[in-house]
Amino acid sequence: MKILITGAGGMLGRALRETLSPEHDVAAFARADLDFTDLGATLAALGRARPQAVIHAGAWTDVDGCERDPDRAWRVNALGSRNVAVACQETGAACCYISTDYVFDGEKPDPYTEFDAPNPISCYSASKLAGERYVQTLTPRHWIVRSSWLFGPGGKNFVKTILAKARAGEELRVVDDQVGSPTYTRDLARGVSRLISAPHYGVWHVTNSGSCSWYRFAAAIVENAGLRGTRLEPIGSKDLRRPAPRPRNSILRNYCWELEGWPPLRRWADALREYLAHPDAAG
Repeated sequence: MKILITGAGGMLGRALRETLSPEHDVAAFARADLDFTDLGATLAALGRARPQAVIHAGAWTDVDGCERDPDRAWRVNALGSRNVAVACQETGAACCYISTDYVFDGEKPDPYTEFDAPNPISCYSASKLAGERYVQTLTPRHWIVRSSWLFGPGGKNFVKTILAKARAGEELRVVDDQVGSPTYTRDLARGVSRLISAPHYGVWHVTNSGSCSWYRFAAAIVENAGLRGTRLEPIGSKDLRRPAPRPRNSILRNYCWELEGWPPLRRWADALREYLAHPDAAG
């Protein structure tokens, strides 16, 4: 299959390229290669590449940055996704849109399934949900893939941040009242590969198994990295005073995956240990 990836220079984009390239003809477009906020440029790029499927992993994922600059958030995450969806429809490509757990408000006491109604509480999450809606409306052959708390080689992530601060001897103050499912980009890329291998169209939640708070995630990072002397303090979300609110509960249940009878992705703690052995985690 010929596949075009947007956001190929990012953490997930790199994992997608590495996972898909051995079996597919992959055209990888980083931000410098394609400005998908330009409809004409997006139409031209897909017209030249003629992909059978597009994985739209490009996005502005700085949650607080989106809150400070909503115009950019809507231009990139919403209208940019519209442009990709339009170009897919014009060229006959199916569209896989990478979305986020943050489309939910976090008030549900249980994990969210694909059949729960989104209710975004920040500009980032609202712009990503708008991207979902554009893809669903403008191209009938689509996969909406929501994931959460990504970590992996090739980009900034929570694991690298915690490791860098712990190795520098800093005290870590990490929120303990937000819970989610940490997800390894390489596992997510394998999940996306499975979905696009057949017309499994629709909305999907794809995360590693298990869940934790950011504090528990940080504790697992320092313990598995052998940094047991690190000072780690749990705090509440209100103590951070960030511009953008976060959902208290953003655990995604991979319900459609379960209904298909597929084996779950491995537990996040096992994926974390693999990543910690990767040179990227060494800083």
